[in-house]
Amino acid sequence: MSKMSALALAASVATAVTLIAGAATASAADAREKCYGVALKGQNDCAAGPGTTCAGTSKVDYQRNSWKLVPAGTCETIKTPNGHGTLMQGPAPV
Repeated sequence: MSKMSALALAASVATAVTLIAGAATASAADAREKCYGVALKGQNDCAAGPGTTCAGTSKVDYQRNSWKLVPAGTCETIKTPNGHGTLMQGPAPV
């Protein structure tokens, strides 16, 4: 292998490693999770549970069976008048 070919190969490998590392970082930054009980009335994301059909159909603020996508790892730190967000679906409103 010539010196020029070796340099070209090394540059290609370095570029590939950089792109893979960048994609992994972007993927981690885009990670989201369903957080129940934090959406305001009519601002839930799709398929909230009994009493709702899809996005924007929650009946009350902080409905325990409706969810909103939030950055991964932040759900249970979100404070509402009813407590904190939860990763588990709660009961439908009465």
